[in-house]
Amino acid sequence: MLDFPRWKVLSILGFLAALMLLAVPSFLPESTTAKWGSFPHPRINLGLDLAGGSYLLLEADTKDVAQTRLDAMRDRVVTELRRGAPRIETGDVSERDGKLSFMLRDSTQVDAAREKLLEIAGSGVGMTGQREWDIQVVDGSRFVMTPSEAGLKAAIKTAVDDATEVVRTRIDQLGTREPTIVRQGDTRIVVQVPGLQNPQALKDLLGKTAKLEFKLVDTTATDPAALAKGQAPIGSQVLQYQEGGQPIAVKRSAIISGDQLTDARQGFSPQGNEPQVVITFNSEGGRRFARVTQENVGKPFAIILDNKVISAPNINEAILGGTASISGSFTVDSANQLAIALRSGKLPVPLKVIEESTVGPDLGADSIRAGILASVIAVTAVIIFMFLTYGRFGAYANLAVVINVVVIVGVLALLNGTLTLPGIAGFVLTIGTAVDANVLINERIREERRRGRNVVQAVELGYKEASRTIFEANVTHAISGVIMLVLGSGPVKGFAVVLLIGIATSVFTAVVFTRMLIALWLRKNRPTDINI
Repeated sequence: MLDFPRWKVLSILGFLAALMLLAVPSFLPESTTAKWGSFPHPRINLGLDLAGGSYLLLEADTKDVAQTRLDAMRDRVVTELRRGAPRIETGDVSERDGKLSFMLRDSTQVDAAREKLLEIAGSGVGMTGQREWDIQVVDGSRFVMTPSEAGLKAAIKTAVDDATEVVRTRIDQLGTREPTIVRQGDTRIVVQVPGLQNPQALKDLLGKTAKLEFKLVDTTATDPAALAKGQAPIGSQVLQYQEGGQPIAVKRSAIISGDQLTDARQGFSPQGNEPQVVITFNSEGGRRFARVTQENVGKPFAIILDNKVISAPNINEAILGGTASISGSFTVDSANQLAIALRSGKLPVPLKVIEESTVGPDLGADSIRAGILASVIAVTAVIIFMFLTYGRFGAYANLAVVINVVVIVGVLALLNGTLTLPGIAGFVLTIGTAVDANVLINERIREERRRGRNVVQAVELGYKEASRTIFEANVTHAISGVIMLVLGSGPVKGFAVVLLIGIATSVFTAVVFTRMLIALWLRKNRPTDINI
């Protein structure tokens, strides 16, 4: 137990020194570490409650998910049935009461149609085994497709998950550091952005669904009264301009959509040097856009964002090269926000802000000062108590506590962790309990000395016999920490992370490091008695 060869001593010291070096950038101003260039300098990031920033609670509006699924399935049914061999002809696919219904022109194709529909109805959802769509045949040739409850729940979950990733992508492109974006419940998303004091720009960015479409204008719809009532010819729809004014009728089918974009950047128009958004299509989108503009030279087309018309210019010539520009009443900031929204993809469900708050940096600074003061008081009190109670052995425990504090900072920095106010509470708690193992060991050594053991035997048995108790105590702490980490969110997770790191580092420094120091001291001085 007390045998520490040179390689083991160097390994322990090197391991602790490396972790302590990782903590150095966190104690230095950012202006200093920024001068290090590409040299690695991991540091702890401060959470919203310490650095200040913006907090938003978003709720997904999932009422349109069912309708979107119906529309997508309707198009797919028609396409898949007519694509097969032999071709299966159907009547119009109607929607009623959340169901799809259609007739087969040839009733002898019922079995073939059912097989095709089973293929596109989706496999079992999760562990339920229930299909996403229920299929029924009524009156011998009429099919009724009903979305199952399990399929709808799975679609909503997928939509909110996708929305969370879109939100994460948009915020990352703002250049903010260490945002926290987590799901809360089935339809809510928590967004915390440290350092961002004005949440309005964030709300504007996240509020855009960013569903971009290019559609041809229906030039036959010229009656202002009908347009004002929302009446349009068959195959067209009436939309409003983003800036207000007379509504316009556009074709329902899109020339191209935002799904076929590869890039979107803020730029300036060559004519008036006004802010605009320059978009680039993928190869398929570029070919389709070029073909449609070639076939419709002289006709207007509408650029539509979130079902609002931005502009409706004429196609003066074929637009080749796979790029186009969106002009409107943009500022540089609004054009940049739209470009970010388009690059990150459209939100599968609209998001609305149901709660928001802003934390000022002054409050965070007060919390940091209070946390540092609490840590200093805790360390000082522990050091005084341990030294007065256990003498030299207490001094070794104190050195382990100080090293443990720095090592925790180093591990957090290595993990690119974020320190929050509850994390500071976990920090202080870890300092207070860091010497528990040494108290147990030292008391056990005292007990062995009373039994008449010599110094080496007492120390060796003290560490050996106390190890089981130390292990069991810290395992129970770790179990609690893991439960908080898995089931908790936000502040609870911050506390759990620091607690778990502190448990691991305190056991190592309090048991392995102090045992090494005592073993080296005993080997060098060979005392016949110890004051403990």
